[in-house]
Amino acid sequence: MESMKVDARAGISQSDAQAVKKIVETGGLLVLPTDTVYGIGADPYSTSAVNAVLAAKGRGRQMPPPVLISDTQDAARVSSELNEAAHRLIEAFWPGALTLIVKAEEGIRFDLGDIKDTIAIRMPNHEATLEVLRAVGPLAVTSANLTGQPAATSVEEAIKYFGEGVDCYIDSGPTPGPVPSTIIDVTDDVPVLLRTGMISVADIEAACGQKVRINQ
Repeated sequence: MESMKVDARAGISQSDAQAVKKIVETGGLLVLPTDTVYGIGADPYSTSAVNAVLAAKGRGRQMPPPVLISDTQDAARVSSELNEAAHRLIEAFWPGALTLIVKAEEGIRFDLGDIKDTIAIRMPNHEATLEVLRAVGPLAVTSANLTGQPAATSVEEAIKYFGEGVDCYIDSGPTPGPVPSTIIDVTDDVPVLLRTGMISVADIEAACGQKVRINQ
């Protein structure tokens, strides 16, 4: 079956949003833009859909994909234990290129991989993707590339990686990449830098009011 292609350079139409929602609800895979690189994603509640994302990349379940959300309130829905550093970083950098590792809400039904007690969340600063997220809900999304290859910064690059293995490609033109989001673990009292990205350590420390431990 031929992949659906959505031109989102002028935003997402209501009919396209509903078509994308149906693809997600039936376990399909999407490629969509973010404020860093293109991502490949699916329904985080569906084990088979998440496994299909990981398989498309050539990655195992030991590396769960992050979850993209459409507003800051979603962070509290997926984690009931957001500390002061997490709240400060969310206020300072969301929407934006900051991924936070938080303690997963007990009873959350996401099945993202072998790690169950934490979850990576991000609210991207990309209006077309936020429109998609508002229509379909949270999405498990990881960079659109084969493991070990550069992340796609255009739909054309993503198509070369995945072809008809993806059900829908959302095209908003080139993304700013290839620099990824900064990843900070805020599950403990001291924030931990897990990946350097678009937001500097100095800016992270200024926003949360404390030093960050480096663990890369």
